[in-house]
Amino acid sequence: MEKISIRYAAVEDYEQVEQIMKQVQQLHIDWRPDTYKPVDTVLPYEEFQEAVRQKTFIAAEQEGAVVGILSYQSKHVEADHQVTRDVLFIDCIAVDEQCRGRGIGRKLLDFAQNIVREKHFDSFELQVNARNVNARKMYESYGFTEKSINMELL
Repeated sequence: MEKISIRYAAVEDYEQVEQIMKQVQQLHIDWRPDTYKPVDTVLPYEEFQEAVRQKTFIAAEQEGAVVGILSYQSKHVEADHQVTRDVLFIDCIAVDEQCRGRGIGRKLLDFAQNIVREKHFDSFELQVNARNVNARKMYESYGFTEKSINMELL
C-alpha cells in the first residue's frame, strides 16, 4: 500500500475535497431522502478557503491525490449549569469511496487527536448518522463512546 500523508488542507485541494463531499452527500441522500437533496456544490469555495486559513480542514494524501478529509471546529462550552469545557468537534470526516477500509480515517483521527493534545482541548467529539454502520464501528474501535441519541417522530 502506498504511503498516506496527513496534512492541513490547501486551497489547491478544493476540487478533490468537493468530490469527496459529494460522495458523502450522496450517502446521506441514500439514507435520508426525506432530509437531504442533491446540490451542485456541497462545500462552497469561500467556506473551504476560510477553513484552510483557520487550519480547521485536514487532508489525507496518497500519491498527490486527496483521499480523505476531516474538518473540525472549536467549541467553548460555558454555562451556569455545566462544566466549562473546550471541545474539538469533528464536523465532517470522509474517505474517498475507493479508498475506504485502509486505515485512512484512523490516521485523520490521529492527526486531530494530536491537535486536541497540543491545544489542550477537554473533549474530542463527533456526530454520526445512525445508518452509517461502518463509520460507527470505526469510531467505537477508535475509542469513541455514545454520548447522546437524537430521536425523531415522523
